[in-house]
Amino acid sequence: MTLNKQQGFSLLEILIAFSILALSLGILLKIFSSGVNSAVVSEEYTAAVQIAESLMAKTGVESKPHNGRNSGVENDKYRWEVSVSPFNFVVGKFQLKSTAELFKVDVTVSWGDDDDNDREVRLSTLKLVNKEQ
Repeated sequence: MTLNKQQGFSLLEILIAFSILALSLGILLKIFSSGVNSAVVSEEYTAAVQIAESLMAKTGVESKPHNGRNSGVENDKYRWEVSVSPFNFVVGKFQLKSTAELFKVDVTVSWGDDDDNDREVRLSTLKLVNKEQ
């Protein structure tokens, strides 16, 4: 008399193993895709900050800054606006007299497909300019 012993996995064990494998692969793919998405958003913010810093740095370099707004598009993706206004430094009731003028420079860079979900970066600074005689 010989006993017939089965070796290997049953169909139920194989189905459970494949279910666990599919679930764990799905979770791993979700983790990797969210990491890639975060990297893309980070790259977009870095590009927007570089554009804003560049616009801010060149404002008032070639000529004296003047009141007003200027806007445009960079790389067919990033919309920018530069706003320049005089900045008066007042202490209490007295306005300080100086041989230089202060201008406030605001730069906004925005991007995105949808106006409701646009992302934007805003930078502000003061520029000191000698008064022209």
